[in-house]
Amino acid sequence: MNWLTSLPALVLVVAWLFLAFLVAAVARVGVRALVPAGEQDRVPQIATPLMPTLGAAFAIFAALSLASEAGYLRAAEGLVSDEAAAASRLAWAATSPRVQSESIHAPLLDYLQTTRVREWESAAAASGDDPATARAIARLERSVRAEAARPELGTPASTELLLALDGVTSSRRARVAAASRDVPALYVVTLVASGLALIVNAGALIFRSSLRTSLLIVGVASVVGLSLALLFALSAPWSGPLIVSGHPLDVIIEDLESGFFDGKP
Repeated sequence: MNWLTSLPALVLVVAWLFLAFLVAAVARVGVRALVPAGEQDRVPQIATPLMPTLGAAFAIFAALSLASEAGYLRAAEGLVSDEAAAASRLAWAATSPRVQSESIHAPLLDYLQTTRVREWESAAAASGDDPATARAIARLERSVRAEAARPELGTPASTELLLALDGVTSSRRARVAAASRDVPALYVVTLVASGLALIVNAGALIFRSSLRTSLLIVGVASVVGLSLALLFALSAPWSGPLIVSGHPLDVIIEDLESGFFDGKP
């Protein structure tokens, strides 16, 4: 499903609306062609009672799916905020007495910048194996641990540095794990099938209507198409059209560049 969720928002909307309208048109024409003339009077009698059931089924599936994916997007934004908070704690911990701040601030800045450029979107966000990012975080690990091992720092300052570093690496790992999540295929197939079944049933109801009257089905097709487009747009916060904001990390980058953590104006 990754190739589908990575499409631009406009492409998703146009593609799903086109599919919904196509199914509606095929359903209208197909009932005329496939149902014998002697049985066509029974089509509305069968299709009408099915509309509330199919509509309710699609509404439930769509509501649960969209609520779940919207919650996932909010959770992704929370992970980014946690990572920014961990980076801020490490930056402040590096300002403790007798700590050489620049030896930690420089690799931390490099790591955050590299993350935003190389590990924020597409496959690199989910795999977490970008070489440049790996080198940046390794350099940060070595710098912080070397500083924490200096005997003149004392246990409290060393512990604070190591705990802050652990927060940064743990937050990154949580972000990578979240980015690797994919929507279950059966989940998507069920939702798409329920939406298309609703459109087909609506098309069967208006198969004898004039072309102008048949346009009433456009509302049903539009709701189904837009709902499916929104679902796929929400499903991939690191590779889809709705990329999770990296603003919290950008703020830390700006503070490191401006010398904020060193008390510079």
